[in-house]
Amino acid sequence: MKNQKNNQGNRIEGVISISAKGTGYVTIGNKKDKQDPEIDFKHLNTAMHGDVVEIILHPKGKGRQTGEVSRIITRAKMRFAGVLEQEGKILFLKPDDTKMYTDILIPEVASNSAKVGQKVFVEITSWADARKAPEGKVLKVLGNPGDNNVEMHSIAMEKGFDSELPNKVHGEAEKIKQAGIKESDYVGRRDFRKVLTFTIDPSDAKDFDDAISFKEMGKDEYEVGIHIADVSHYVEIGSALDTEARERGTSVYLVDRTIPMLPEVLSNDLCSLVPNKDRLTMSAVFVIDKHAKVKNEWYGRTVIHSQKRFTYEEAEMSIKKAGTPLHKELSILNNLAKLLTAERFKEGAISLDQEEVKFVLDAEGTPIKVVTKERGDSNKLIEEFMLLANKKVAEILSPKKIKGSKITNKDENVSLYRIHDLPSKEKMEDLAFFLRSLGYKISLVNGLIPNHEINKLLKSLSNGKDSKNTISDTVHRAVIRSMAKAIYSTENIGHYGLAFKHYTHFTSPIRRYPDIIVHRLLMNYLSNKKLGKEHLKEYERIARISSEQEKRASDAERASIKYKQVEYMSKRLGEKFEGVISGITEWGIYVEELETKCEGLVRVRDMNDDFYVFNEKKLELVGQKKKKRYRLGDKIKIKVKGVDLERKTIDYALI
Repeated sequence: MKNQKNNQGNRIEGVISISAKGTGYVTIGNKKDKQDPEIDFKHLNTAMHGDVVEIILHPKGKGRQTGEVSRIITRAKMRFAGVLEQEGKILFLKPDDTKMYTDILIPEVASNSAKVGQKVFVEITSWADARKAPEGKVLKVLGNPGDNNVEMHSIAMEKGFDSELPNKVHGEAEKIKQAGIKESDYVGRRDFRKVLTFTIDPSDAKDFDDAISFKEMGKDEYEVGIHIADVSHYVEIGSALDTEARERGTSVYLVDRTIPMLPEVLSNDLCSLVPNKDRLTMSAVFVIDKHAKVKNEWYGRTVIHSQKRFTYEEAEMSIKKAGTPLHKELSILNNLAKLLTAERFKEGAISLDQEEVKFVLDAEGTPIKVVTKERGDSNKLIEEFMLLANKKVAEILSPKKIKGSKITNKDENVSLYRIHDLPSKEKMEDLAFFLRSLGYKISLVNGLIPNHEINKLLKSLSNGKDSKNTISDTVHRAVIRSMAKAIYSTENIGHYGLAFKHYTHFTSPIRRYPDIIVHRLLMNYLSNKKLGKEHLKEYERIARISSEQEKRASDAERASIKYKQVEYMSKRLGEKFEGVISGITEWGIYVEELETKCEGLVRVRDMNDDFYVFNEKKLELVGQKKKKRYRLGDKIKIKVKGVDLERKTIDYALI
């Protein structure tokens, strides 16, 4: 829904964000004032974080524009996880969600036999009077707070993902698994079973979406096949499997588990491109010359028989060391991938790779150490060929220009794209201001920082002596935050970050519903079937739900990591670490511990060596007597002062 002013002038519709202090801010479109109107706690009128609301603006004073919520248009969410508590005879939920500013009353008849102190999942059933707390009912008893399984389940359900699939979905999947691959399934498929084919995936991967085949064609040309699990062959339109996958939109990757979009008998078995077994696939096959130029392309249903399952580490070794399995083939593919990468950056792609860390957990799910995720050539090789397949499939599903004529809407076929809009000029101005405050010379051209300038800066930081963790990560994070979010859409505007005019998601149908849709659209295209405009609304809904679910899944993943970070630091109270300043506000300094990336807050009130004032213009805290300055990217020494597992926060103190 587009944010808009209505005819009554001072009434505005928009999405409300609630701060941890219970103050609302409403995002409105086409506003001249950069600041969103502020809604005081007493004027929220039951509005919750993410709701679409109508507000009435108060008469403009000297300060920030204020207003009050007059109507809730749509609710973002009505279900919350938290701990069941009791005061006198009154039961209530204390929500885990820090954006939920009120407790939820639970009548005894609606308690579902939950006990005080247990973690439960609750739905709000009524909230008509803003002066009273909402009422709810317990949908599910999750268990005891602090238990790893309970906490992970709670995080997933809080974001809208139940870890259990319905029985009907399991039943359909089991029937498909029992039937296996039938003789009739081979009919009409191009046979790649005798062509060298392999997978490259993380060592702990359970489902293999994609495989690559390789064949030398002579004359410095190579046939490279990108083979993707043919999930759409098994998941039929209108089935329980399809309905559930559509609503979920994606698999969810928490810190210690995967909540799959499809039952594991499909995702980890029949659809997974495991070695030494026939598997049904959808393929994009390219003849590529030694300069990585595509000379020929073919798309369709195939059957493969993977001969080798590489981990990224094994593939990395094979690329670099002669005498290892498939050294020659992987070396050629690696060289082609590097040429494809160079071409992308020449066209204006932005480098946004960041160092990632991963927790090693014990049998109970307790974090015991942190390791850095390595991104070598083998990762980039797979990524580059998947990007190529996604781009090329999007190109053929897009309307074709006829020489001497213009495309009109009636010529367009309904399709699904992965789009990435240009950054907003406001965010680019903020980024430029931030980078200048760090001492970098940054120019704006038509309101944007040129891509080559961003890449040049990021490259210089990653190659510098402090590249390990300090300013490089801080700048990377700032650049990413300045970007628009990539989403799914039926309208193609291209992908800014990748510098592609056409892009879609074709390569991960086991874990992403849009890829299943793109496979179906590709088969329609190959069969000369065209979807008319009457299907547009259906695909717009799929695009919207998939984009929303992707964000929720990402939020759940981040929340699970944050929980483990807090849990890790809870065992290290008083211990000293080195950190880098990742954020500065008037209330304190956010510090990211170098090795674990555990971010916590050093509160200004705890900085007793001076009286510190926040300089918003320079994004720094300055001591008034000693003039000591704390700036983004500065390395500092900290100790763990305290943690709050419920709120998932860490407090640090300066040493």
